Amino acid sequence: MTTHHRAAVLGSPIAHSLSPVLHRAGYAALGLADGWHYDRFELDEAALPAFVAGLGPEWAGLSLTMPLKRAVIPLLDEVSATALRVDAVNTVVFGPDRRLHGHNTDIPGLVNALAERGIDQVGSAAVLGAGATASSALAALARICDGPVTAYVRSPERAAEMRALGERLGLDLRTADWARAAEALETPLTISTTPAGATDQVAAAVPARPGALFDVLYHPWPTPLAAACAQRGATVLGGLDLLVHQAVLQFELFTKVAGPLAAMRAAGEAELALPGSYR
Repeated sequence: MTTHHRAAVLGSPIAHSLSPVLHRAGYAALGLADGWHYDRFELDEAALPAFVAGLGPEWAGLSLTMPLKRAVIPLLDEVSATALRVDAVNTVVFGPDRRLHGHNTDIPGLVNALAERGIDQVGSAAVLGAGATASSALAALARICDGPVTAYVRSPERAAEMRALGERLGLDLRTADWARAAEALETPLTISTTPAGATDQVAAAVPARPGALFDVLYHPWPTPLAAACAQRGATVLGGLDLLVHQAVLQFELFTKVAGPLAAMRAAGEAELALPGSYR
């Protein structure tokens, strides 16, 4: 008899999450589709505790998106050092004893996506934005950048938060006003973590020879900034690169089987290419 395991992505809004597409493609590629099921649930912070408490023994893990990455931490029995550093959990694994283990696969996902494109060490870098994804970007850069990192932010409060995080991560972190954001593209690597439209003005000021760009958006794609950098010959990574690499790591945590990167990426690309998809 087939043993049934369940996993799901939680958050709000959640309707357009690509996680079900990626994980189900992984199950199909490895012949696990009969025993594994991956769903999505619209949940806010208030609904999260009751939802988690009501999950049965068939549940193997949860993927978390905003606004739940911090809200889930008090519900967990154990949190990885990586997740604790940025105060964000995007993956919950149910242990055999039903203890809840929190992980952050965004950080190694960023590192692995960059390594896939030949970027495994840089002398300096920049981050655009100061939200939760920017925190993961700083943690990723702490692993691969051996020089200064500059965060371009809009407020003194966010600048102070980023400097405090940089100190915890052991980074040589500086902050600069958002008005100077185009300067970021002169560094070997820029990670843009801002919402759609936020860097459109920066795109008009891309230097003649920009460094590599990792823009974490996947829709709309390419962003004006990504298009402008690619036009000038830069290495450009997008949000799908991050989504796939972090999902592969989640897949392995849930199933204890290595995630099929190529199959999961192809499924994500096909979904985004559908007429009317993510409009």
